[in-house]
Parts: sequence; C-alpha cells; structure tokens
Amino acid sequence: MRTLIIVESPTKAKTIERFLGKNYVVKPCMGHIRDLPKSTMGVDIENGFAPHYITIRGKGDIIKTLRDEAKKADRVLLGSDPDREGEAIAWHLQQYLGLPEEACRIRFNEITDASIKRSVQNPEVIDRDKVDAQQARRILDRLVGYKISPLLWKKVKKGLSAGRVQSVAVRLICDREEEINSFVPEEYWHIFAHLQAQKGELVAKLAKIKGKKAVLPDAASVESLIESLATAEYMVESVTTKDKKRNPLPPFTTSVMQQEASKRLGMMAKKTMQTAQQLYEGIAVGGTVTGLISYMRTDSVRINEEAQTKALEYIKEKYGPDFCPKKPNQYSPGKNKGNVQDAHEAIRPTSVERTPAMLKPYLTPPQYKLYKLIWERFVASQMAPAIFDVTTVEVKAGDCLFRASGQLLRFAGYLQVYNEGKDEQPDSEKEEQGVIAPVSEGEKLPLNTLDKKQYFTQPPPHYSEAMLIKTLEELGVGRPSTYAPIIDTILSRGYVVREEKQLYPTELGVLVVDLMKDYFSDIIDVEFTASMEDKLDSVEEGQKKWDQVIEEFYQPFAVTLDHAEQEIEKIVIEPEVSDEVCEKCGKPMVYRMGRYGRFLACSGFPECRNTKAIVVNTNVKCLACGGDIVQRKSRSGRIFYGCSKYPECAYISWDLPIEQPCPHCGTQLTKRQARDGEEIVLCPNKDCPSRANEVKKPKGRPAKKKTQ
Repeated sequence: MRTLIIVESPTKAKTIERFLGKNYVVKPCMGHIRDLPKSTMGVDIENGFAPHYITIRGKGDIIKTLRDEAKKADRVLLGSDPDREGEAIAWHLQQYLGLPEEACRIRFNEITDASIKRSVQNPEVIDRDKVDAQQARRILDRLVGYKISPLLWKKVKKGLSAGRVQSVAVRLICDREEEINSFVPEEYWHIFAHLQAQKGELVAKLAKIKGKKAVLPDAASVESLIESLATAEYMVESVTTKDKKRNPLPPFTTSVMQQEASKRLGMMAKKTMQTAQQLYEGIAVGGTVTGLISYMRTDSVRINEEAQTKALEYIKEKYGPDFCPKKPNQYSPGKNKGNVQDAHEAIRPTSVERTPAMLKPYLTPPQYKLYKLIWERFVASQMAPAIFDVTTVEVKAGDCLFRASGQLLRFAGYLQVYNEGKDEQPDSEKEEQGVIAPVSEGEKLPLNTLDKKQYFTQPPPHYSEAMLIKTLEELGVGRPSTYAPIIDTILSRGYVVREEKQLYPTELGVLVVDLMKDYFSDIIDVEFTASMEDKLDSVEEGQKKWDQVIEEFYQPFAVTLDHAEQEIEKIVIEPEVSDEVCEKCGKPMVYRMGRYGRFLACSGFPECRNTKAIVVNTNVKCLACGGDIVQRKSRSGRIFYGCSKYPECAYISWDLPIEQPCPHCGTQLTKRQARDGEEIVLCPNKDCPSRANEVKKPKGRPAKKKTQ
C-alpha cells in the first residue's frame, strides 16, 4: 500500500522518509497553504465571523505536487507539528485535498525511528477543537489589527499597526521605562566587622541592633554607631553548621529555553527557535539525518517514563549510583500551573547517549551550543541534589549582632553537569560564598577594622528578551509558540529598539501605547489579554465555541472603536531636528525611526531621500590610519566600532577600542566589561601570543588598511 505523508519542511520530510520503507513518500507543504487574505479583512463579521481563506501566493507548485502525489497514494497521512498551528495546517490540507476526516492525522513528539513508526501505525482524527482555537486566535488578531491599524494611519501616521498581544508587550516595556525615569534612589549603609580568628580573618555583616533588623539610612547614623562598635567586645554567640540540599531545576519549557539561551548564549528568541526547529527536524549525523531533540514548543516539565529510565541508566554508568536520586525526579509546573496546557513533554534530547561532544563535528556553532544547553539541563534534571555544608556564625558586640555565612560543596550532585546562574539560585544562597574561618561559641575575637559601605536602591532594570519572555509567561500573556514572534514584531515595527541586549521603547511606541491606554484600555490590559488566552485554551479543551469567544470580544470592541473614531484628533509627529546638514541639498537632517532603530534623514523628503546612520564618536583614534573610531549599529541593532575612514580603512571591533597597541603583536587593544563589573583589556588578534591561555576568545579583528 502506497502512503503519502505530508509534513511542513523538506528537512523533516527527509528525516522521516529515512525511517520508513519504499512504500512511503514524504513531501513538505512548507507551512500553511491557506490563510486570510492580506488585502482585506477576510472575516465576515455579519455572518458569525466566518473566515474567508485563500491559497497563499507562491504555493501553487507545492499544492500541485501534493495533489498529484495524493492521487497516486492509497492513503494520505498529515504529520504537521503537534501544536495548534500544526493542527490547523493539517486541517487546511485535509480540506484542500478532500481527505477523509477519520484516521488521516499522525502526531509525534520526537522525530525518531520508534516514534514515527508508532504514529504511522496509529493514525488519528484531526482535533477540531485545537483547529478552532488556532482559528479563533487568528480571527481575534485580524479584527484588532485590521480595525485599529487604519485608525492609527488616519489619526497618527501611515504604516502603524496595533496587535492584540504585541501591544501588551510594548506597554510592559513603556511602563518599565516610566518606572525607571520616575525612580528616586534611597540611601542605605552596611557595616562590616573584620575580626581576627585563630585561623584567619572572619568578616561579618551587621545584622541586628537591639534585636531588630539593622537599618542604617545615612552617614550620621553609621558614624555614631561605629564609635561605640570600635571599643566593643566581640564574642561568638553561636556557630551552626547544617546540610543544605539544592535540588536540580526541571528540564526546559519553551520560554525557559529562550530565557537561558539569551542569558548564557546571547541568542535572541527568534534565533533560538530557528535553531531548535533544526535540531527537532533532523541533522545529518554520520550520513544519517536524525532528530536530536523532542518538540520545542511546550509549556510542560513532564518527561516520559522511557526517556527518564534511559537518563538514569546513563547517569549511573557515567557518574555512579550516588548521582541517581532515590526515586525518579518529578516536577510540577509551579506558579504558572493555571496557564499550562501540558500537551507535550518538556524539551529533551531524543537520546541521552548522543552527548554534545559526540555531536559537535556535525553541528553548526549555534546548534551545538543550544543542544549542549538542552542536553545538560535535561540530564541534570534527572540527577540527585547537590549537598552543601552551610555554616552561620553570629557575633555579639554590645547591642549589635553581626552575622557571617559560608557554604562548602560536599556532594556535587546535578552540579556535576549543570550549574545554574545566580539569578536561578534561591535568595538565601546568593550571599553564602566560600568557607569562613573556624571559630567556637564563647570565643572572643579581636577587632581588626570596621568597614562602612554606602549603597543606593536601584531602579528596576530594562527588560531584556529573557526578562520580557519570563514576565509574559508569568502574566499568562501569549503561549510558547508566540513569544519569539511577539518580540520580532515589536522590534520590526519600530515600537521598541534593542541596545546592549536591553529593550527600550521608542517615541512612536510610547505614543501608540498612550493612545491605546486612552481609547482601547481592554486591548492593552494585561489581565484582559491573559483572560483571552484562557478562553482560547477553553476552546482547545472543547469547553467553549470559538465563535462565542469572538462574539463576546467583538460587541464591546465595536462600541469602543466607534468612540475612538469620533474622539481621537489628528496627531502630527514632528521629527526631532539634528545638528547635521544634508550634504546633498543643504537642508537640516532629522531623526527618523526605522526597523533597526533611529537614523538620520533629510528634512526635504520626498524631494531629497538622503539618509545615513547616526554616528557616535568614541574620541579614540584608529592606530592603523589615524582616523576617528566611531560607534555604529549592525542591521540587527547590535553596537560595533569601526573606523570613520571606511572603506579605505577596514578596522572593525565588537569591543570598544582604546588608543594602545598590544605589546605582543601591535594590534589595537579593546576593552569590555566582565560579568562581575570589572573592566578587562583584550587583544582582538586571535593569533596573538597573549591569547594562548584564554578560554573564551573575544570577537573582533585587527586593524588593517584596505588595499587599493
């Protein structure tokens, strides 16, 4: 019997075809074949919000191939991704090719031999509830976008658009910017006592004054206290040592994978998902295309029993039985439990035996880095806890109590494989570092010195991609498949710019958010958007009808839209004038906003179309040619440094250059800030002798003159 299987991509098709015999043909549909039209609304509001689907332009040849292959086949199976979007793709194919609804759908969470053969032997029906949930989301977004966007064109500026979920993301970034700008720092102080123990110095921080938490708001209160502490007797009141277990973190969900890839690998959400898709669909390993990870769009931390058993066998053999937990680790969704669909298990390697080192020759650098992160997180999640010896010393000095804490790793456990960052550790453990000098209760400790340190409360940080994804997930806004597109959309529309990995709202973004707050408060309200996600989940679970959800949304929305149409007056955005003059026509240049941030454009547009990048002079001279080194931005918005005499001088560096040659090779040195805040000077020449002992090599290339 000849069977045709249709999947989304050629890579996926090639991987699956390898697992099946000669009676199977696997063809790609390249994503959706039908969608709502771009030129019109495509939704019949008067007729139950019925969608009008059309064939996507450019898909004609693909559809013809699929139709011809379907005629030759005895049966057709639809193997698109196992999420809402994949279910909708399968339904559109079934409708277009006239396939029977029963037993035409196959689903698999990983592209492996056993998983594919099992799914082919057990075809299912298309999940219409899942299709309806995808359709409801698509129509909701179309109604918001195609109703509000023309209003923004008319009242503000042509080309603007408003998305349902994207607008909430922009609002979060705008609200954070406002919070930072209005923040008033508060002063506070800490006092540290350097005490002499028999085997070293003990540094303890003032914890309590007269039994209450020490609060030192200003220098005056510190000085008066230090006077009395300078003559006080310091005696050890208590020494406690106890075991502390640190449990491993669960395997990756989509959002956590994106967050960790951003923090650890500097990988943007869009790039992370593209790379994960490649690992899922299959990589040629030793001439055989193999799916390396399970499905990467998931909000679940669940792991299937077979994969867990294999992981425990690997851990026992590789690290020893002590590194296996007494019973297999199980994880709960945590505080996001109410938003978890749990349709697919967590992200994991399809075979724990395929270690990162084994696969490195077959993977690109981004693929290797992401696979290594996924593999290590999964293996660590199945291991025993790490065990620390935590010692706390309390020292009495008059009415004051000083405290010193330290911890010593006794058993590495999961830390043998995966060490989480400080922001993932419990707050109680972040200050417990290293070993403290041994002391005993009742021991008197001579005072060496007293240190006082001034601090100021800090404003909340700007959102990074990782922080924004985490916040959206915690608020219940969006779902695993939407986080990367949300960020990509708000950047491409010029509402937000990315600088040094942080997200800043543009003037345009602030203007649109303010308008939305005034006239479409529900659309841009976090709780309203989160509740809409819950309703879409209810559609998928068969508890609500998709058209009912749309109807409940649209009736008040239509009233709000009509009110806004009447009330919003025409807004003229005057561009900010720069100090620069257009070299082509002599008119002043103005700042404009583009996809990759601000740029300079001639105020004489459209008669004069001259544009140029905003150049920031670093006041550093290029040692290769004597020109000024300026700060520029790449097309993706990343800051780099280059010579102002380009293209005659091709000097370029990702790190800030300094006017000093390397003593070993003569290349212009650069500097960057390390994670601990320390400034380090580096030679960007990878062949320089000074780089011989470096583990991580900084990016950049040596200065050179372009040959004429």
